Amino acid sequence: MSASSAASDGSPTGFRDLGLPDALVRVLTEVGYESPSPIQAATIPLLLAGRDVLGQAQTGTGKTAAFALPILARVDLALARPQALVLAPTRELAIQVAEAFQRYAAHLKDFHVLPIYGGQGYGPQLAALRRGVHVVVGTPGRLIDHLERGSLDLGHLRHVVLDEADEMLRMGFIDAVEGILERAPKPRQTALFSATMPAPIRRIAQRHLVEPAEIEIRAKTRTAANVRQRYWMVSGLHKLDALTRILEVERFEAMIVFTRTKQATEELAEKLQARGFPAAAINGDVPQPLRERSIQKLRDGQLDILVATDVAARGLDVDRVSHVLNYDVPYDTESYVHRIGRTGRAGRSGEAILFVAPRERHLLRAIERATRQPIEPMELPSIAAVNDQRIAKFRLRLDAALEAEGIGDFRVLIEEYERERNVPAIEIAAALARSLQGEEPLLLAEPVRPAVPERAERPVREARPARAERGAKPGPVARGLRPAPAARGEAPPARPRGAEDRPAAPARPRAERRESDALLATYRLEVGLQHQVRPGQIVGAIANEAGLDGAQIGRIDILGDHALIDLPQDLPKDLLRHLQRVRVAGRPLRISRWDGPVATTRTPKAAKPRK
Repeated sequence: MSASSAASDGSPTGFRDLGLPDALVRVLTEVGYESPSPIQAATIPLLLAGRDVLGQAQTGTGKTAAFALPILARVDLALARPQALVLAPTRELAIQVAEAFQRYAAHLKDFHVLPIYGGQGYGPQLAALRRGVHVVVGTPGRLIDHLERGSLDLGHLRHVVLDEADEMLRMGFIDAVEGILERAPKPRQTALFSATMPAPIRRIAQRHLVEPAEIEIRAKTRTAANVRQRYWMVSGLHKLDALTRILEVERFEAMIVFTRTKQATEELAEKLQARGFPAAAINGDVPQPLRERSIQKLRDGQLDILVATDVAARGLDVDRVSHVLNYDVPYDTESYVHRIGRTGRAGRSGEAILFVAPRERHLLRAIERATRQPIEPMELPSIAAVNDQRIAKFRLRLDAALEAEGIGDFRVLIEEYERERNVPAIEIAAALARSLQGEEPLLLAEPVRPAVPERAERPVREARPARAERGAKPGPVARGLRPAPAARGEAPPARPRGAEDRPAAPARPRAERRESDALLATYRLEVGLQHQVRPGQIVGAIANEAGLDGAQIGRIDILGDHALIDLPQDLPKDLLRHLQRVRVAGRPLRISRWDGPVATTRTPKAAKPRK
């Protein structure tokens, strides 16, 4: 089906029928989009007509294109000021949406989109805003920061999009979202998309959308039942090392490895070749004849590994592809479904493997929700399994060499060398095998684990007095004990910069620590109860800025003018320097190692309870 086809009943089945300009239809054809998804077919005409839209659709249904294409169709390229603002709950989604805008605007000269999120320095964002952008995609906390600094001008704003509104509600960003919507000028066009419609989201729609058209799209399971889906949670090992283990041990006929970017396909293919795996890269920059030759080699069995982008692999149909490996998690489930559809062809079974970093767990959950199929965790092949395979292959090479013709001359040379140098033949054979192996060792070595000091070697904190000894209702000092601002009738504290991109992860009480927590150390933060800080703010900021998983964050004690938190004891120095400047509740953390006692002998004045 072409991009301009239409159904016999007159309903739109191609992007051109939706009223999009030729420049956008052309790029959609180039990237391989054949026909609009249901959310796109329903939403694009409404947004092009200037209507507000309230859309209920799961991640992966194509809603990014549903709002990006109408915005691009109406943007004034001559005015280099923010004309559209897209709010996203996480940095990953903000980057994904910005990349989609840039991809769809390939034929729009001098179009500029800017992703704004925590965890990135302000310098590049400020410079880009000064140069001029047409669309801003950002997370709520960092957008509020720019609005307060005066660096983000909404004076020319005509379009506002709330993407994954229920996720922003779950992560506690609704107050920031409300603040941004209040500052956005009117009249404007507003679109709100959410997988679910809880009451707070409905209230936002009623307050900020004007007579919106309501659209509901129910996702269907589209992944093949004969494809087994597994994921590996990236931890410890580099992804390249993990991929190497899978290639060495997993039995596969042919494999397609997917990355997000064109540059990554080239780099990964080169690294695989350096490790002895014949691999080729295909992406949008690879000339079509060369791309077709690589695919034909895959069909003919002359090549077993293709490293590809989503665009390059669209329509790729090779029956012998037994495995699809998602080296990078796709940002939307539509891409995931297309990727794993490359295996399990012609009724054969297939394998789909997904590499997921800890901060990408939400993308894994979104894929499972949208496809309505669980993805099971997988164990990486062990070092022993890899070594067994390497030894087996080495023996096969020996068998083939012994059966080959013309080894008589080499036998004579070895015998002469053995007599002249008085070196046993077995040593000569081992030396020859070593020279043939090259720099890559034959066997993987077990990693040497550093000795972990006993927990008792760290200073022992004083025991906190029992409640009766501390007096009635002392000020709270531990996670979760401080009343919520709403319960006290107070305004909630401002969210910390950088905390908008990650939900707060609960810290475990010290009594429930695992043995692995011996690798934690205690750090002091220069922010406490008197600054009205909450545990979730601290956890969110540190987890986001340091890239830590919730399991790597231990107990938090919030005291009068400071807080104590348990974090990995081997945090890099450059990361600690970065965390020094991260601000929570309006104050820099100024993090430092702490070996003093945990308890305080008196209740800080700011922590006295309200009657």
